[in-house]
Amino acid sequence: RAEGAERVGAVAEGAERAEGAERVGAVAEGAERAEGAERAAASGGLGEAVLSAPADRPAGKMAISRGLLCCQRVLAWIPVLIITLVVLWSYYAYVVELCVFTIQNGLEKAAYLVIFHLFFVLFVWTYCKAIFTEPAQPSRKFQLSRADRERYEREESPEVQKQILLDAAKRLPVYTRTASGAIRYCDRCHLIKPDRCHHCSICETCVLKMDHHCPWVNNCIGFSNYKFFLLFLGYSMLYSLFVAATVLQYFIMFWTGGLPDGPAKFHVLFLLFVAVMFFLSLMFLLNYHCWLVSLNRSTLEAFSAPVFQHGPDKNGFNLGVWKNLEQVFGSQKKYWLLPVFTSVGDGQSFPMKSQSESHNPLLSNDEQWGEGDSDVDYYAATSGNTSVTVEMES
Repeated sequence: RAEGAERVGAVAEGAERAEGAERVGAVAEGAERAEGAERAAASGGLGEAVLSAPADRPAGKMAISRGLLCCQRVLAWIPVLIITLVVLWSYYAYVVELCVFTIQNGLEKAAYLVIFHLFFVLFVWTYCKAIFTEPAQPSRKFQLSRADRERYEREESPEVQKQILLDAAKRLPVYTRTASGAIRYCDRCHLIKPDRCHHCSICETCVLKMDHHCPWVNNCIGFSNYKFFLLFLGYSMLYSLFVAATVLQYFIMFWTGGLPDGPAKFHVLFLLFVAVMFFLSLMFLLNYHCWLVSLNRSTLEAFSAPVFQHGPDKNGFNLGVWKNLEQVFGSQKKYWLLPVFTSVGDGQSFPMKSQSESHNPLLSNDEQWGEGDSDVDYYAATSGNTSVTVEMES
């Protein structure tokens, strides 16, 4: 019993020593922490500043990028502002300086004012429609679902990623490919691109039937406003031609001394110069786009032919001159010259020259996309080649 009591006492004494050692260690650790805090305070909070600096850097970079983006958007309106100022000055120079103060014949003055305002209204109307009509974007059915997108981003195997895109594209009316024959996919908008659709890096979106991004209207020209852009070119050219033709005789009279010098002389001289310059530049641009419309071809397709299953074909959407005109201006001719939207289709699918392309090669015979998926009907037989390569296209 005495021996057992000694053992119990030794165990208790060892436990007390261990507990004391733990307390000493805790006190020492607390002292070290306090000393570190005092050093940080003595150094003027340098440690705190260093710790907070990495967190502040991303916020600063985001603020700078937002500021640059805002400046870019503001500067993008400078070409539009230049055109607006030139048009307003031309209105003042023609109506006030020429018609009111220079032309003496009342009948001639009235005729000039009526025709001038007709062209002026149509020109301004079409210009505003080209500027403020938002580019049409693909519908939601072309976007990857949230589940597919999460699977795609989480998956590391390229083959599995390709299969995910392949499954998503099976029931979509897409027939054009990349230059390598792959499905056209936008990794920024996370959608499968419809035919003739392209991503605009300035507008930061995919635009249906994109033609080009025009700085003079600060907008993308595509399916929703291509007709307005063509009418704008036409009416602005007629506006410039009419101004140049009616100002010419008074320009000669001022130049030869037939009219007295005055403020009107300066405006008439520069009005003729500006009108001729705009007419020549617009004439070449309008002729080029008329040629594109006659072939049912966009500016991008003129430089890079669309790729179909059988290969590149610049005339893949060419249906003939008359039908090509109807694709842009509509089937009702009474609306052709008015800036109202009359283009055919939904901008996501288009009739093609080759009937063999009118069936999605991704689908089997019993998986053809149903009625209502598109405004365009396709009636061709199924192509035998169903092998497809899928890759991302920026």
